[in-house]
Amino acid sequence: MASRLTTFGNDLYTGKRSFNFVGGRRKWYAIAAVLIILSVLVPVFRGFNFGIEFRGGSQFLISNVAEATQEPAIDAVAEVVPDAVARVTIVGDDGVRVQTDQLEAAETREVTTALAEAYGVPESEITSSFVGASWGEDVTRQAIIGLIAFLLFAAVFMALYFRTWKMSAAAILSLFADLVVTAGIYAASGFEVSPAAMIGLLTILSYSLYDTVVVFDKIRENTSWEGDESRRTFPESVNLAVNQTLVRSINTSVVAALPVAAILFIGAFVLGADTLRDISLALLIGILVGTWSTVFIAAPMYSQFREGEPAIKRHDERVLKERDQAASTSEAPAEVGS
Repeated sequence: MASRLTTFGNDLYTGKRSFNFVGGRRKWYAIAAVLIILSVLVPVFRGFNFGIEFRGGSQFLISNVAEATQEPAIDAVAEVVPDAVARVTIVGDDGVRVQTDQLEAAETREVTTALAEAYGVPESEITSSFVGASWGEDVTRQAIIGLIAFLLFAAVFMALYFRTWKMSAAAILSLFADLVVTAGIYAASGFEVSPAAMIGLLTILSYSLYDTVVVFDKIRENTSWEGDESRRTFPESVNLAVNQTLVRSINTSVVAALPVAAILFIGAFVLGADTLRDISLALLIGILVGTWSTVFIAAPMYSQFREGEPAIKRHDERVLKERDQAASTSEAPAEVGS
């Protein structure tokens, strides 16, 4: 198995075997467009499942419960406040967290008493708190400011590093695709959008950008070191670079995704730690989406940005002309007696 993978990687690196990422870009763009449109439409009709930090409300944490189930909490809240919607989460083996809309002080005391009776614990085992929506608004505002600053610095840095704004533009556009698709998955799945999820969402931008820079570095190497003497067209050189880094991108993604998936499993199913679950979930989705966008969007888009440049058009026309001449010469019948 390892030998086959090594051979597969070597074939991709030498060009013996190749996937046509650049040539099939219209197909990839169409798939990306569908995903992006769905990712925009789903939140419009379905909305996001914002956490209590964003919508505000009351929260009760019950400890040392003999049997951690959701039904007693739902019934207890409905008994005191029939109109309230209770969101119940099991925390670990003996904890239950209940979130409701904002309750009055008297309602909070009555719900505490009802929860204590429902789970058979003293009221001292129940802690209640109120979270205002303004806290979530502050987090959202700071996250948007951080996102804009990150994108601006990243765009300028990449333009300076690669000495072309077209690589920077392709990378930033693919980052937008990562953000939109990840947000769409959150809306479609109903995963809770918490401050931890937003932190994870911002973190995946760095990973996606790192993967894009690795691929773009190889593209720059392939398209510059041979210069006008290259026997490949510009799109072919870009496609070769993507294939040469494909195994590395997959390996990096797998290595990064495995520990994140382990943290997600432990946080969600073993410890019941919501913060771990939210961060690792955003990271896991982002790693997969970021790898996809680099290969299928960023690299083909950069090639498309450059193919119209006069120097590249002249180079590609010369390469194709020489290739046609070589083909016609090889197919011409040999003269008799020569």
